[in-house]
Amino acid sequence: MKPEPITVSYLNKYIKEKIAEDEYLNSVYVKGEISNFKHHYTGHMYFTLKDDKSLIKCIMFKSSTATLNFVPKDGAKVVVLGSVAVFERDGVYQIYVKAMQEEGIGDLYKKYEELKLKLEKEGYFSKEHKKKIPFMPKTIGVLSSQTGSVIRDIINVSTRRNPNVHIRLFPIPVQGKGAEIEIANAINIMNEKKLADVLIIARGGGSIEDLWPFNEELTAKAIYASEIPIISAIGHETDFSISDFVADLRAPTPSAAAELAVPDIEEIEKKLVTYRQRYKISLKKKIEFMKMRYQKCIASKVFTDPTSKIKEEYIKLDLKIKQIENIIVAKVKDAKNNAIEVISKLDTLSPLKTLTRGYILAQKDGVIIKSSKDLEKDDIINLKFVDGQKQTKVL
Repeated sequence: MKPEPITVSYLNKYIKEKIAEDEYLNSVYVKGEISNFKHHYTGHMYFTLKDDKSLIKCIMFKSSTATLNFVPKDGAKVVVLGSVAVFERDGVYQIYVKAMQEEGIGDLYKKYEELKLKLEKEGYFSKEHKKKIPFMPKTIGVLSSQTGSVIRDIINVSTRRNPNVHIRLFPIPVQGKGAEIEIANAINIMNEKKLADVLIIARGGGSIEDLWPFNEELTAKAIYASEIPIISAIGHETDFSISDFVADLRAPTPSAAAELAVPDIEEIEKKLVTYRQRYKISLKKKIEFMKMRYQKCIASKVFTDPTSKIKEEYIKLDLKIKQIENIIVAKVKDAKNNAIEVISKLDTLSPLKTLTRGYILAQKDGVIIKSSKDLEKDDIINLKFVDGQKQTKVL
């Protein structure tokens, strides 16, 4: 007689009860490295705890997260205290974490921080090196997996925003050992053959291990050396890779990368219509303003009475001539008055003026006699009177 089959629900419930009865599993103290960490908007924390050989899912409810004295993240080494239980609906077991302490940083996360610091010091993240994304690219190069939602999202968003844009996919492995070599090679080929105006490097979310090819130095150097501008869209919005820091622009998601690379043609057409209307209005106002200036110029005296300006200048010239004449007359008058004053002073000091008062000027041989000692007996001297001259002899 065959045994009666049981339902999946019954089996999961049975396993759940068996695990719940195990006292050891009701309080486990486990250490490991956090991976695929998600902090839900409800406040609950979902993550995977792993070591080098195995992993287990964990959940820490909001009521327990208040005891944390650090911020959990991928790569952190932690010790958790909790109970193992079965999630009956999915048939999976996980640790319900009641408390968690940080033990240290995981090896991958440590490598990530060391490389990030090194490249930052070498100038790989500098704003001066970042290239501007072209406004209207004709060809978008996409480096991603040729299957999956990433390339579909990029194609859908790009063609919706601009149906004329050309998408050129260069398939690359987005995870796994050696993926960074093919990623760097793809970037180099796109540059050498000038296959695109802008490149999008994209992949979906994942753990730090899944995203690791984009944290390799080889990938970073290829992005840095690219002459084609690169937009990096690696993982989810909360994921940051080395590629994000080196790239010319970082997008939170692949869809956002397509929006950043491809302008919305409808928005551009609307702007062009707006600019055209503004141009027409501005041109109309400019024409009206020029008409007003023209009418004002035509109404000015320069056009209505063109000789008025010349007449005004003649009047100004006559006034200047009159001013000059007045200045000359005043100068001549002043000079004449000065001459009369000088002549008057000279006349007052003239020896001839003294003769009018009855004095005589005595000269010997043309020289004025100033002393009796200048004369001797029988000298002939000349006497000058006001009305003439006479000679006399000294006795």
